[in-house]
Amino acid sequence: MAPRAYPWVLHVDLDQFLAAVEVLRRPELAGRPVIVGGRGDPTERAVVSTASYEAREHGVRSGMPLRIAARKVPDAVLLPVDHEAYTEVSTQVMDTLRGLGMPAEVLGWDEAFLGYDGDDPVTAARRAQEAVLAATRLHCSVGIGDNKIRAKTATGFGKPAGVFRLTADTWFDVMGERPCIDLWGVGSKVSRRLATHGITTVAELAATDPGLLVGEFGPRMGPWYGDLGHGRGSAVVDDTPWVARGHSRETTYQHNLTTAEEVAAALQELVTQVHTDTEAEGRPVLRVSLKVRYAPFFTQTRSTKLPGPTRSREEIAGAILALAAGMEPGREVRLLGVRAEMVMPGDGGSAERTPVRGRI
Repeated sequence: MAPRAYPWVLHVDLDQFLAAVEVLRRPELAGRPVIVGGRGDPTERAVVSTASYEAREHGVRSGMPLRIAARKVPDAVLLPVDHEAYTEVSTQVMDTLRGLGMPAEVLGWDEAFLGYDGDDPVTAARRAQEAVLAATRLHCSVGIGDNKIRAKTATGFGKPAGVFRLTADTWFDVMGERPCIDLWGVGSKVSRRLATHGITTVAELAATDPGLLVGEFGPRMGPWYGDLGHGRGSAVVDDTPWVARGHSRETTYQHNLTTAEEVAAALQELVTQVHTDTEAEGRPVLRVSLKVRYAPFFTQTRSTKLPGPTRSREEIAGAILALAAGMEPGREVRLLGVRAEMVMPGDGGSAERTPVRGRI
């Protein structure tokens, strides 16, 4: 179907997805605090990918260092991330949603938007839940909205395994007094910047002078945050198959890299992994990026456009090593990441090279 706006948008979000998949594989874990992250070893540098509701009751959250999560819940079951298993289950879920006769815009492993034309979106939401449960034995929550922003926001009120509807008529009743950080797209940094202007709630954000927001966030993001305060957004659901723009690989090292030789060897390994990923796509690489996290926890990135599209591992490695030449000498490195952006289908790419200045 061609992308278009729908009177109702349904946001389907699988509940505690990674942990739920692990419980299906190990039924004896049902009801226990389960934490998934890294290699499942809290003595290593890794973060929580997801946690079961039982673990969340103790304050465990995604992105939290695994060692801190283990300290919060000493009797938790810690498990390694299993990408292949989650991808397999996710594919089954998304195929099930597509079989409902509604266009499905996939957002990731565990969530998707559905476009609905009828008069009873609640029944449609229940039908989606029942279909996913029957196909995978997994529960999901569904947010219903008159656009994507409201549908996505509504899902949080429906968890776990529930349905919640949020529209223009109910937006301020539900969201008006809630903190701005509860909005989809507002993180801790943006929330703090808003607070410096006395903007702490959704209603206050909606009432803010647009000029102030433009001054703080610029001509593109300022108006966007203003619309977010009102819950305004697109209702277009696009079920066009997703095509990856690029592939990334990164590693957090258990012991800091201290020499240029160690960094170069680690980058060569990451380049090999990324090159394998892009070759599987059958598309050449046009731009590469290098991410460096110095000890204790300071991150910098830089990128460059290649002279022309290439599928050569050696050319990609050369560009990455050239970027690495700008790394700060003498600083220990705890994480390295490499990203390769590919020519999109139907796009011939560009030979223009983007100059890079400054250190990383």
